[in-house]
Amino acid sequence: MTAKPTVSDLGIDLAAQAWQRSGRGDGALEVAFARTEDGTGKGAEWVLMRVAGDPAQRVLVFDRHEWECFLDGARNGEFDAAASRGDGAAASRGDGAAASP
Repeated sequence: MTAKPTVSDLGIDLAAQAWQRSGRGDGALEVAFARTEDGTGKGAEWVLMRVAGDPAQRVLVFDRHEWECFLDGARNGEFDAAASRGDGAAASRGDGAAASP
């Protein structure tokens, strides 16, 4: 199994991306679509996601298949229970684990 590439591995310039935001201010999600060339003319498409105001400036990298699976899950209600719970239980515990429904 190969390790998932990072933005650095892919040679993507974050400042050159057209970021789309979910809202305003710190905490808003930002998504950008990037393309890299592999020398064969085929290249690869990547989806980048970050949180505005993140002091560590972390960026998640998804290939197109992973992104399409995420969108499919969102369209089919896979995340509805987590979104509707909205109680912040996992965050308040501070352990990062999901709270039981």
